[in-house]
Amino acid sequence: MRPSDKMPTIARLVAALCLAAIGWIGSEIVRPTMPPETNFGWFNYVNAAIGLFCGWTVIGSRLGTGFTDAISTGLTGVGAMVFWVLFAHSCNQMLANALDRDYKGLMDALTGIFEIATEYAYYLLNLPLLGLLIGGGIVIGLLAETLHRRWS
Repeated sequence: MRPSDKMPTIARLVAALCLAAIGWIGSEIVRPTMPPETNFGWFNYVNAAIGLFCGWTVIGSRLGTGFTDAISTGLTGVGAMVFWVLFAHSCNQMLANALDRDYKGLMDALTGIFEIATEYAYYLLNLPLLGLLIGGGIVIGLLAETLHRRWS
């Protein structure tokens, strides 16, 4: 780890804020594809917070390696955000199911997390959302790399 990896920079901040925005906008895009009885609650806020964290840690820590790597860095950040969003919401749904006594034991509940994540991943397979995630990841990676070169 380089000493500069620990320092806050404008590039890290912009990557974090942009990925949080992608998380929020993506949440709005995926809402109509979910079942009508879905209670969203803090859905957008959780996704934006995970995007903020992934932008800061995943994208922000990989800056300074060039523009070709910046594209893969942005896509890696988006992929990490999607993974953690699926995991967080699947765990939340598993806990709700566990409180309804839908599982026989611990292993059944842990397996339920992956079943729920697979079901939720199906809702992510729509063209506008995939375009936002892929295009947004590329733009965020290139923007963060440009800012890193400009102000580092």
